Amino acid sequence: GFDSMDDTYEIRERIGYIAQQNVLPADLTVMENMQFFASIHSVSAADQKQRIPELLGFAGLGNFTNRLSGRLSGGMKKKLALACSLIHEPRVVLLDEPTLGVDPVSRREFWNLLGDLRAEKGLTIFVCTPYMDEAERCTQIGLISGGELIATGTPGQLKALVPGQLLEFTPTDLVAAQQHVAGLDGVLEVQTYGEKLHVFVDDLAQRTGQLAAALTAAGIGHDELHPIEVRMEEAFINLVQRQNEFLSDAEKPTTLSEGAT
Repeated sequence: GFDSMDDTYEIRERIGYIAQQNVLPADLTVMENMQFFASIHSVSAADQKQRIPELLGFAGLGNFTNRLSGRLSGGMKKKLALACSLIHEPRVVLLDEPTLGVDPVSRREFWNLLGDLRAEKGLTIFVCTPYMDEAERCTQIGLISGGELIATGTPGQLKALVPGQLLEFTPTDLVAAQQHVAGLDGVLEVQTYGEKLHVFVDDLAQRTGQLAAALTAAGIGHDELHPIEVRMEEAFINLVQRQNEFLSDAEKPTTLSEGAT
């Protein structure tokens, strides 16, 4: 291991980093940016000659070497930042919300690059992201809420912490359906997703028919209620709500009837 105070150079040379905000000099070309970051890490001219074309090809930027980075799209800037962060061949890469503000196609392409890096280079990649579909791509996840780490584990382990099973359907009146369903027996939680309702129930086999009948009796139309797999987003929302409930209960004053002396 290394000492964070005494071995700063050794640590820096083993870590790549992509900031949340774009830090690429806008007045430098793609090639000049690569050379600039290579010089920061004292990469030799011989190594630059080999690594830069490889990294630009890997990032899909081989045909844009003479384009100013300031004229690249948001997705291309992220790919260039990734290539620059790898120029010194780090073993660990830290990414701070790397796809924030990037279009869906570029976001998927960027994550495909990360997957290739992990598979081909064996890199350890730490990603901070607000997008739960991105978190689900990771092998280990730490969920943070209010500055506190509230849960850790694999995607499967975290989703397994959510109580009950999940039903999805589209009602004709979203607000009325949400209010009506929330008070039914066996309903643990209700979440809205666009025009759909996601309802956590204690027993899928028993509650599916009961919910459908209750909605019909209330005059609320709906399509078929069908089970779906819990996603990381539902798991995160559920765990945050449980954490907030726990903190709220902990802050309540203790009364004599509750055993205070």
